[in-house]
Parts: sequence; C-alpha cells; structure tokens
Amino acid sequence: MAIYDVTKYGVINDGETNNTNAIAEVIALAEKLGGGTIYFPAGTYITGSIGLKSNMTLYLEAGALILGSEDKSDYPLISEIDIKGYTRGGRAAMVYAINAKNVSVEGRGTIDGRGYNWWNHPEDEQRPRMFQPILCENVVLSGVTLLNSPMWTVHPVCCNNVTIDGITIRNPWNSPNTDGINPESCSTVHISNCTIDVGDDCLTIKSGTEEDMLQKQYPCENIVVTNCTMLNGHGGVVIGSEMSGGVRNITISNCVFNGTDRGIRIKTRRKRGGCVEDILINNIMMTDVFAPFTMNGYYQCGGTDPNDMELFSLDKLPVDEDTPVMKNIVISNVRAKNATATAGYIYGIPESPIKGLRIINYSVEMVATDEEIKDSPIMAWHIDKTVGTGLYCCFCKDIAFDNVTINVLNGPAVKVEKSEDIHMSNIRVRGGDSISETLDCKNIFLNNKKIG
Repeated sequence: MAIYDVTKYGVINDGETNNTNAIAEVIALAEKLGGGTIYFPAGTYITGSIGLKSNMTLYLEAGALILGSEDKSDYPLISEIDIKGYTRGGRAAMVYAINAKNVSVEGRGTIDGRGYNWWNHPEDEQRPRMFQPILCENVVLSGVTLLNSPMWTVHPVCCNNVTIDGITIRNPWNSPNTDGINPESCSTVHISNCTIDVGDDCLTIKSGTEEDMLQKQYPCENIVVTNCTMLNGHGGVVIGSEMSGGVRNITISNCVFNGTDRGIRIKTRRKRGGCVEDILINNIMMTDVFAPFTMNGYYQCGGTDPNDMELFSLDKLPVDEDTPVMKNIVISNVRAKNATATAGYIYGIPESPIKGLRIINYSVEMVATDEEIKDSPIMAWHIDKTVGTGLYCCFCKDIAFDNVTINVLNGPAVKVEKSEDIHMSNIRVRGGDSISETLDCKNIFLNNKKIG
C-alpha cells in the first residue's frame, strides 16, 4: 500500500497551522487510490477530527505530536454522519472510522486532545472521544500515547476483531469522564501491554443502555485483557453499567492496579436488562485501592427516571426481559494491599441474585487511613459507608469462597445476608471479630460442614 507523507501534501507541522482540511484531503486521495498509510513525521500538527477509511493506517513517527484543534466546529456532530440506530450522538472523535475495514492507528508518536478546552462543561455529552471506530472490522491501535482526552479516550463501538496493544493513556486524575479504554458492544477484542492513568474508569466493558438502539443489539463478547497497568481512576477494570446487550466470555489476567478507586467493578440496575456471564479474573495485584472487588445491582447513576422507585426497591419484583443477570464469575489469585473501605462488596437484587460466583486464592490487607471515607463501597442509595471491613454478600446464590485471607479492621472476614448455597473453606482472618457471619440465609457451609 502507498505511503502518504502528509507534509508533502500541504500539511504543516509548525504547531500553529490548523490542518483539519488539509489532512482530510490527503485521506480523500488515499481512499480514492484504495487506501494506504497516512504518515506523520516528527513535528507538531494541529487538527480537528480525522476520519479514516477502509484499508488505512494513521502512522505517527516518534516525535510526531497531534494537538486537538481548539475550534469546536472542527469536530462534526456524529448525528450529521449517517449511523443507523446510533442514538447517543456526540461529536466525531479526534480519530474515527465508520463502517470501515482494516483500520489502524500505530507508531510511537502522541495525540493530545487538549481536553482542558472541554472539561469545564462535563455535562456536555458532545465532547469528542480520542479514538472511536464504529461498526468497523479489523481495527488496530498500537504503540501511541494518548493525552488529555476531552471525554472517553478509546471507544470502539459495535466492532469486530479489535487489537489494542502497547498504548499509553494519561488524563489528569480530576478530568471528568475521561475513561481509558471502553469497548462497547464489540466482539473479539484483545487489549494488552497498556498503561492507563485517567480521571474515570481505566478500562470498561459495555454493551449499551436500554435506550441505545444500536449498541444493545450486540453483546460485548470474547474480550481478553492482559499485562496492563492501571493507575488512579475510579475502577481498574469495570463491566457496565451499560450492559443491555450483554457481556460474556471475558478474561482479565496478569494486571497491576495501583491507586484505582475500585479494582474490579461490575455494576448494573433494574430495567437495564442484559446478562454478565462467564467472566474469568486471574493474577491481579492491587495496591492502595478503596475496594478490590465490587458487584452492584443497584447502581444509582444515570437512571432513566430518578423518581422511579422500582429501580431502588428492596422488594422482590417480577422478572422480565429487562431484569439484569450476573452469573458465572471466577476471581482467582488476587492480592490487594492497603485497601481502605472493604475487602469486597457483592450485592445483587432480590429477584435476580448473583449466581455462580467463585473467589479463590484471594488475599486482602485492610489498612487504617487518616482520610475520611467519603463514599459507600458501591454506588447505591441505601448502602452505608464501610471502613476496613471484610467481604460482604447480599442477594446471592451458589457462591464459593476458598483460600481467602483478609486482614480485617472491623467485623468478620465474610458477612453474608439474604443469600443461599454459600460455601466457605480455608478462610483466614487477621484482626476482626470472626471468620463469618450470616443473617437470613440458608444452606451455608464452612469447610464442608453445614452451619446454617
């Protein structure tokens, strides 16, 4: 395929000239000739949205820096681009592709979205992403550094066969909604060797909300996350809360979380529907986390109607197609140090308890903190704050804890309420009150002996 050095086609790398139109002309030429590599040599380029086409690679040489244009008109509204069923809208990303095949962004250069031009208005959902392929096949993002995203940084939507390898993402800790990597309604995604340091969730697996007419048609499935480092952020690896299309067949392994708010976080709510199932989480090292692992069936943010009390009722409601499901999740070989709020908080809903959860070889050291605990362990309206507590389960069925060691500051190592078929073995507690405590449960086993 041909290589198009953009500086030979009227693109100026002086850090002052707006190249939005000139880059679009290079891409139009490459598309006409069947694709190729859009090559950026070292230098500083200012541009708005770059729309890639099929059989096209955007390559940033080491020393190449792309700066996001400060002119918002350089980011066209996606609603002005025909994507049937994509109701979320927003502005086109810094780099995007729609209905394309064989699209890549590669190299050792940097893209800086200059998100500080957008962050003063965090409620503005039209803020552009940094990289957003939509309905694409065979997508590669490799090697580059992405800085200061206006909103979500990497957001593949309804794509198949996506590889994200060796990238670095850095957004300030207080930048709003600047998630790192968010595959949504995608299949066959491999994410590896990445460093992510952001102002929201580091990596989130999604499949649309009940209102997302396109995304909820596709499950997010066959996802591998491995050998990544997550720094800061509200969650290390998160599933949901957008999960109306379902999330399944996910493997997360060999990762380090340092300073992430929650570590592994799964969240949903009533009326969202979808099923989270067949999730394997293995070999994770966490340090300085608020809570290593949480599951939340009462996620309180972004409800379709904040006055709809069915979303928050603790009563058992009828099950229908809009009832969310969480099942068949295995967490093994997790080590967490300096956790402050809880060793884990697992909370289903009465009519759809969390089923088939296994926590194996799980070690958590709780630590006292001089800082005030400001949040509850899960974002649910009725959950109180916790400080230095062990594992907590409510509305669960068929749950097993094996070889669990927790240094507890308050309460038992494992507390279970309103659940059934709970198996605990080889539980070790340091500090705290006891190994386990159960309330309103049935079929509770400790070391294969029924205790309730």
